[in-house]
Amino acid sequence: MLKRTVIGLLAVTSALVGGFVVPNAMADDVAPAAVTITYDDSAAPEYVDEITQAIQIWNDSVNNVEIAHVQPGQQAEVSFESFDGWPQAELGPIMPGGHGTVWMGKEAVDEGYNVIRIAAHEFGHSLGLPDVKPGPCESLMSGSTGGVDCTNATPNADEIAQVEQNYASATAPTKSQQKVIIGWLDD
Repeated sequence: MLKRTVIGLLAVTSALVGGFVVPNAMADDVAPAAVTITYDDSAAPEYVDEITQAIQIWNDSVNNVEIAHVQPGQQAEVSFESFDGWPQAELGPIMPGGHGTVWMGKEAVDEGYNVIRIAAHEFGHSLGLPDVKPGPCESLMSGSTGGVDCTNATPNADEIAQVEQNYASATAPTKSQQKVIIGWLDD
């Protein structure tokens, strides 16, 4: 009933603007729901604003996964933690019920690397993206090889496509059994 109502509304709207609607396309091409994973930034209080911006960039870039801040009292799939060394993260893709950690390394921040880029890059590992090194600034996953002056915190088309593929199905395999940690400076 709902599909017929939506198709009927589309047909009326389309007729008003002179377009065409193919009802079967609407009925057959129902997009799957996004996989939701949560994150907790409470162990990285000095980076909360930058982490929030990095997560928003990912949410604006991908459709198959939605990243939400953990509700109080709940366990998050991805935990951000402050860390004195170089940034690093466990390689995903982290799925609902799994767990991974992103360490926001102070060494890279102290050397002048962009904190939003660090957070977005390291969270990219949680989404299943490996490092692309050496790489240009246009590649978020190039990490430190983008250079200190690089402020790009947005994934490129290839990185987005890989995350979309990683989360195309809620039944995608989880990497929680195998902990692989990738660092900001790893080659």
